[in-house]
Amino acid sequence: MPYILILYYSHYGSTAEMARQIARGVEEAGLEARLRTVPPVSADHEATAAPVPDSGAPYCTLDDLSDCAGLALGSPTRFGNMAAALKYFLDGTGGLWMKSALAGKPGGVFTSTSSMHGGQETTLLSMMLPLMHHGMLITGLPYTEPDLAQSEDGGTPYGPSHVAGLDSKRAVSKVEKTLCQALGRRLATVAQQLQNTR
Repeated sequence: MPYILILYYSHYGSTAEMARQIARGVEEAGLEARLRTVPPVSADHEATAAPVPDSGAPYCTLDDLSDCAGLALGSPTRFGNMAAALKYFLDGTGGLWMKSALAGKPGGVFTSTSSMHGGQETTLLSMMLPLMHHGMLITGLPYTEPDLAQSEDGGTPYGPSHVAGLDSKRAVSKVEKTLCQALGRRLATVAQQLQNTR
């Protein structure tokens, strides 16, 4: 069965909650949602992560990525860019690029920041770059989503976003959840439409 891969890195939990909301939207649109994460990057070059995380989504494999019908990629903001752990994983996908494994598949991005102007849009754009190199079709969030134009929380046309607060404890708001679900539905719908034309 086709699935949308929701691949994310989350440190405090907000990005993981957004991923779950995107999964909800994917499933509402009739596709399977597959949640996957990546291990943290360690400054100790000898350190290794356990093969399975203690909790949450399993670690992503290249097969998870290669076989997906579409991808939602999420990360907290790190100085206006994606987190190193997610970038490290993506840097290891050259073999998939050589095979054009992701070319022509829909992809979308999402992020969480501490403040409203903490680099949401630049982080989303930074995550789009490797997807474009892989030949993916970027699906943003159109203004046909009424919450996008009225949100005082997170939300951009580049993808859903969340404002977690300086202590990273602010819950994902109702509007932010709605926009995450909208991205999930959009990815699933586009993936199904593309598969029907092949």
